[in-house]
Amino acid sequence: MHKVELLSPAGNLEKLKIAIDYGADAVYGGVSHFSLRIRSGKEFSMEEFKEGIEYAHARGKKVYATINGFPFNSQLNLLKKHILAMAELGPDAFIVATPGVVAMCRELVPDMPLHLSTQANVLNVLDAKFYYDLGVTRIIAAREISIRDLKEIKDALPDLELEVFVHGSMCFAYSGRCLISTLQSGRVPNRGSCANDCRFPYEIYAANPETGTLFKLVEEEGIGTYIMNSKDLNLASHIKELLDAGCIDSLKIEGRTKTSYYAATTAKSYRMAIDDYYAGFQDTAKYQHELESMQNRGYTDAYLISRPFEKHDTQSLDFTMQLGTHQVSGMADESGEYFHCKYKTLPGDELEIVAPLGSSIELVDNEFGTLYERDGLLFMKLKKLQAQNGKIWEEIHSGNLNPFKLPTKLPPYTFMRIPAHPDMGTYPKN
Repeated sequence: MHKVELLSPAGNLEKLKIAIDYGADAVYGGVSHFSLRIRSGKEFSMEEFKEGIEYAHARGKKVYATINGFPFNSQLNLLKKHILAMAELGPDAFIVATPGVVAMCRELVPDMPLHLSTQANVLNVLDAKFYYDLGVTRIIAAREISIRDLKEIKDALPDLELEVFVHGSMCFAYSGRCLISTLQSGRVPNRGSCANDCRFPYEIYAANPETGTLFKLVEEEGIGTYIMNSKDLNLASHIKELLDAGCIDSLKIEGRTKTSYYAATTAKSYRMAIDDYYAGFQDTAKYQHELESMQNRGYTDAYLISRPFEKHDTQSLDFTMQLGTHQVSGMADESGEYFHCKYKTLPGDELEIVAPLGSSIELVDNEFGTLYERDGLLFMKLKKLQAQNGKIWEEIHSGNLNPFKLPTKLPPYTFMRIPAHPDMGTYPKN
């Protein structure tokens, strides 16, 4: 059976490894300003990106390289060199956004599979066929597309792979075609440096140019002035509908600049949802419990399930970001023997263990701490906070960069978390 691919963001080498360890079938990331996320592109060197590709391939996973910026004439020679250099690293595909870059890639690296970025705004069979005829092997559909339109594209072009976003930040503009950041701060969204100006609160005024009168418009109490702040996409409760359609080849998670915990939690949640689908059932409460643990702007199922004009709840008007249900307190390093503190931690604190699916973790009780199960969840209490250099601490905080000894070896990049609010002190039962 051909199963749908789970595609996760890889903002740096650590996040790449975490996404793969937590269940992603493939990851995407880039190097340099030709990628549409300059910040995450700078976090990858060419050597690290190559290491990430080797890490993925050793585990039977794929890496797609983002070359999806919109180049100017002055950059074309540099772009050619970049395409050739990236091809040498051996990624499984390039993600590109413009017909010209598609043509350049076909000329320079004719054997490289090409995935068309969502920035190309493909919504219909006509545009899909145009890019397919150019040599594109997969289209990442515009976020405004519907399942019905995806089916029609697949029926017309059965060999063309279709990829859709299922989770992450949503752009206020049409699939990212925005100039607000450019106007206000000179940071160009379609060259990878969006300042997220749509996430800010705004004051609204009415002006009369004839009299020079300026009136401030007062917002209705409780509505707020985050007038362009889109909620985050979350389709974990709709996996059955998406996969029953039979036209989607890859489910994509947004978020290369988000945290390592985000990379882990989204990969794990959607991995569970996909595997459960093929096993014949769904447990949406379980998936949402994990996804609600992260910071978010409120969640929406956006437009893939419903048409845009049918949705009136896709904006967060009164806040830009809200806390999730949990706070990350620590993360195991790659060795699994030590952890790095992410939040204030004291001996005796009860920390929930969040590890990759299928992990085998020993329950222990020793001088460093105890690991135990309750209600189907795994917890840890530390008895001794001993740094790798041997120093004992009475408490540790996120600014403490020392690795601290774990009671037992955990899978690499295992997370420890606590309830984020005092009234969330009990954990839900499965």
